[in-house]
Amino acid sequence: MSTVMTWIGSHADLVGRTMREHLVLCAVALGIVLATALPLGAALSRHPRATAVAVGAVNTLRTIPSLALLVIMLPVLGTGFLPSVVALTLYGLPAVLVNTTVGLAEVDRDVADAARGQGLSEPQILRRITVPLALPVILAGIRTSAVQIVSAATLAVFIGGGGLGELISSGMGLMDYGQLITGALLVALLAIATEAAFGVVQAALARRYGAAA
Repeated sequence: MSTVMTWIGSHADLVGRTMREHLVLCAVALGIVLATALPLGAALSRHPRATAVAVGAVNTLRTIPSLALLVIMLPVLGTGFLPSVVALTLYGLPAVLVNTTVGLAEVDRDVADAARGQGLSEPQILRRITVPLALPVILAGIRTSAVQIVSAATLAVFIGGGGLGELISSGMGLMDYGQLITGALLVALLAIATEAAFGVVQAALARRYGAAA
């Protein structure tokens, strides 16, 4: 640990820059995932056949290694920030889309019918009943996606995306164990922090809506 602290102290600017790059990559990718998967999952949950096709398609993405997905972006978008974000978005999309679709589809239809009988509109039913009941499943998908993106973003360095992977890659190339261990440790801590933060949010929202996390 003293080696890591010493290395960080003498390379604070580099650590700060790569950490910012990593966080921006992850935040942008996760934001696009949420903006895409949540409404798409809500729409698909009303159509069982479309749901089966969509879930099968996105699950195919899970079989592709994260590094391979990043490399696939090279001939399409080149190198840099954009292809890294696109690859990370595709990598994080399945967990949110599948959980959103399945969570909403599995809500008891009798509950929705009862609310409909009381005069609630479809948007009101979705907002007040369906989403709160499906929330634990949806949040679990978001939590999984966020951790996957944080971990996979380490590989963005191989297509010029920067991030904490730069410390690991450079550390290996230069046989600089202080740099290597620092990069690996920071990625691990960031993944743990992400898991913990989303866990707190999940528990808080579950309590708010009266559901068990």
